[in-house]
Amino acid sequence: MKLTEMKFEVHLLRALHAFNHILHALLAIALVLASLMVMWEFSIAVFHSFEKNDLAHGFLQALGTLFIVWTLSSLIAAEINYVQNGVFHVVVFIEVAMITLLRQLIVEPVKIATAGQSIDLLGFNPWHYGLLLASLLVIGILHKLVTSSRRNDEE
Repeated sequence: MKLTEMKFEVHLLRALHAFNHILHALLAIALVLASLMVMWEFSIAVFHSFEKNDLAHGFLQALGTLFIVWTLSSLIAAEINYVQNGVFHVVVFIEVAMITLLRQLIVEPVKIATAGQSIDLLGFNPWHYGLLLASLLVIGILHKLVTSSRRNDEE
């Protein structure tokens, strides 16, 4: 390999590394902004629930919003880990999937209950909730397997 080719590759790799660093900085900023916007939405939901004197419904909707914050927090932690160590663990995707399923299990019944119609008219489907619960079980088992194997690798 010629010396000029090696220099080109070194410069190319440096440029790619710098560009990747910029992308991760932008991603981190976007995650922080998204978290702030979701926290604002949470605050508005809590305020409206006090205003309407409907604390139970407002709490459950606000809880659904907090699940989004939990997801963003997991992604921010993963981004911190990646920037510091250059490692991105697959368990982050598993946790995000688990959080999303939990949020769906909480938010969907609240939407049905607050619509003021009977459950049958809104298409309450026990199969849907059964599949959500089964998915959550599978994701939980996968999370346990991945985290326990990672601990064994670290020992």
